[in-house]
Amino acid sequence: MKNPALIGAATALTAAALWGTTGTTQSFVTSHTSPYWIGALRLVVASVFFACVVWWGRSDGVQAGTPQGRFSLRKVWPWALLGGMAMAAYNLCFFAGVKATGIAAGTGVALGSGPVWIGVLESVIARRPPRPLWWWGTALAVTGISFILAGSHGEAHFDMLGVGLCLAAGLGYAIYTLASKHLLGVATPAVATCSVFTTAALIAVPVAVLISGPLEATGATWVLVGYLGVVTTGVAYLLFSHALRYVSVATCVSLSLAEPVTAFVLAIRSQRESGYKK
Repeated sequence: MKNPALIGAATALTAAALWGTTGTTQSFVTSHTSPYWIGALRLVVASVFFACVVWWGRSDGVQAGTPQGRFSLRKVWPWALLGGMAMAAYNLCFFAGVKATGIAAGTGVALGSGPVWIGVLESVIARRPPRPLWWWGTALAVTGISFILAGSHGEAHFDMLGVGLCLAAGLGYAIYTLASKHLLGVATPAVATCSVFTTAALIAVPVAVLISGPLEATGATWVLVGYLGVVTTGVAYLLFSHALRYVSVATCVSLSLAEPVTAFVLAIRSQRESGYKK
């Protein structure tokens, strides 16, 4: 017999590992391309990917009589709008924050703050303090991220604005996760992610234009953006949405801490390789 919790945990960890390659991939993008544009284009590519998944035939195989099959735009759009706004904020803040603070440090702060934000938001919604287990889990998460930051050596550098952007990214990620959990009650994972990321792309592109001006990108940049949109976003968030069907929001966010660990390992390896080349 299949273990739903084990399936959910494995799926969430796989998604987190893919997310962990995001910061390193961004480091290969030419400095002429604004990080805000990278975040916006990532969302555009991802929304096209999810639209293709939905168009392909609703590959989840949901029947019309199931709760997910009774698709209702009236029930979906408020959560899609909230999730889209949160995802747009996460991407715009994450890429700018990582560029300012470094790959390991930025990813650590952004994702390390996710469980903290989730606990705070769920406490506000439920109107009760977090459970004792949350406090222990948060303490362990903060301690682990502190060790990661301490071990990143010269790769990390403190930047107040960058840290603030990473914390804002963590909040956006937490809100997106809560919104996605609600969306999965009225839509399939593919439809839920497609609606959220399409909304996010429509928000992020105008913001990128206002902040950074016209897009400047090379052919190599488009290749990297394609990877960010399809693999680290499309495939990863589809896996994450499936994971939310089997495990709780808090568990998913805690498991996503595998992302900064992956980012840290890749950042240190990249730093060593660049040192050898010198």
